Amino acid sequence: MEIGAPQIGSCSKEHQKIYKQWFDVADSDNDGRVTGNNAINFLSMSNLSRQELKQVWAIADSKRQGYLGFKEFVIAMQLVSLLQDGNELSHDILKGDVHFENVKPPKMEGLDELIQKKKDPSNSSKPDSNGNSPRQASITTQWFSSKPSKRYLSNVTSIQDGLKKLYTRKLKPLEVTYCFNDFVSPLLTNSDFDAKPMVMLLGQYSTGKTTFIKHMLKCSYPGNLPSFAGAHIGPEPTTDRFVVVMSGTDERSVPGNTIAVHADMPFTGLNSFGTAFLSKFECSQMPHPLLEHITFVDTPGVLSGEKQRTQRAYDFTGVTAWFAAKCDLILLLFDPHKLDISDEFKRVIYSLRGHDDKIRVVLNKADQVDTQQLMRIYGALMWSLGKVLNTPEVVRVYIGSFNEKPVNEGFIGPIGKALFEKEQEDLLTDLKDIPKKACDRRINEFVKRARAAKIHAYIVGHLKKEMPTFIGKAKTQQRLTDNLEEEFVKVQRDYHLPPGDFPDVENFKEVLRGYSFDRFEKLKPKMIQDVDEMLGYDIPNLLKTLRNPYD
Repeated sequence: MEIGAPQIGSCSKEHQKIYKQWFDVADSDNDGRVTGNNAINFLSMSNLSRQELKQVWAIADSKRQGYLGFKEFVIAMQLVSLLQDGNELSHDILKGDVHFENVKPPKMEGLDELIQKKKDPSNSSKPDSNGNSPRQASITTQWFSSKPSKRYLSNVTSIQDGLKKLYTRKLKPLEVTYCFNDFVSPLLTNSDFDAKPMVMLLGQYSTGKTTFIKHMLKCSYPGNLPSFAGAHIGPEPTTDRFVVVMSGTDERSVPGNTIAVHADMPFTGLNSFGTAFLSKFECSQMPHPLLEHITFVDTPGVLSGEKQRTQRAYDFTGVTAWFAAKCDLILLLFDPHKLDISDEFKRVIYSLRGHDDKIRVVLNKADQVDTQQLMRIYGALMWSLGKVLNTPEVVRVYIGSFNEKPVNEGFIGPIGKALFEKEQEDLLTDLKDIPKKACDRRINEFVKRARAAKIHAYIVGHLKKEMPTFIGKAKTQQRLTDNLEEEFVKVQRDYHLPPGDFPDVENFKEVLRGYSFDRFEKLKPKMIQDVDEMLGYDIPNLLKTLRNPYD
């Protein structure tokens, strides 16, 4: 599977050299990014209409990061060239009807003069006949400088940079003050903002999770178990650990304890699950074009039947919930011969609540039953999921057989084969769209986190307020804990908060038992106000500043 158009952005070494020179001119502050105002001024030299340039930017900045890196800049230049030659930026062109390596650089009026000025800045310092420094002296500064935004967002050149600054200045202080990291989620690091989109696969053993990843990559990923070279696949519970499959310069497998302390990776929060989990966690790295855009998370098969009596040494449900918050897509895989949803699988699915929009269901190995059986199995699966997910909406189920073998047409017939191919195409389209939607997803998760942190602060502040000053502290704390649901209702009523945003009462109680309410901080309205200002003004202004500059 390839992300986006297979050829767009590729160019000859000669053209690459030209584009690099142009990119250096457009990138006036030398930060490796061409932001909105810089792009407007640079692209205006193409003499294309504003509507055409709006389309160029939308395609080049498909991830909606708010800037063009060098690769995106090359894509923009190629699109400009196609428009100058009278082409339309249709779906067919972007899907490969054009050999982009042969697309010549566009005509950019006045660019040669700018390049010359950059090469020989001494000319620009010579005074004119009136003794004044010429206007051209600072032409690159005038053309390619952005107006500063207010305060700390003034030097932001991407949405993720802006979110980092907002988190550090406004949201993190609130989380630290009210111990949000102990109750809900560990504090975020820079690597959490910079991480590639993740896809997590969940399901009972032998439903094809590892095979699905292998099908996507067209090869096995490296593993460190001595019994095999790469990922092991079999009918028994073979994957006994969480495996993150991500891009790397060479093929290697890194143990969990090493990954969890790696500052450049978004897995430091997993330290909270202890050594028992980290010994069952590893990272497989390999160079692969797909992994440059997406990271896969392979999980142990969810246990069923008698196997559930063998307790895991770590909080399996807690780990899946942690990954669910980080992931952009969650695939629940089912086997036609394993439709029963075990108690552990139920707990896992319950832990995904709040991330319903990320969940996709895959009925894998569907070519192992005939058409009539498949119809009945599909109905039974929908009924089972309806009971567990407990939502009025029908969940999207993809039917297929995701492995390297051809579809078993003898079972399902030509009509079934066509159905499988269409379903697999739909799922692949869903996966292809992940990088494009990653920025929107990150904003969405950030806003959800900010609201959760606010409600958490209200709850902790309320519990602190209810504590007596001198006598009866232990009894009061016990009473508040026992009647926590009633206290949640009071907080909701006092601050006019939506009930659906409140945390799970039982989980909250469990964590509260390790705290003395008397040591909690009082509610600080200024901190709440900062978060409200961030949600109401800063984030909308950030999106407005770094959206398509031609909107």
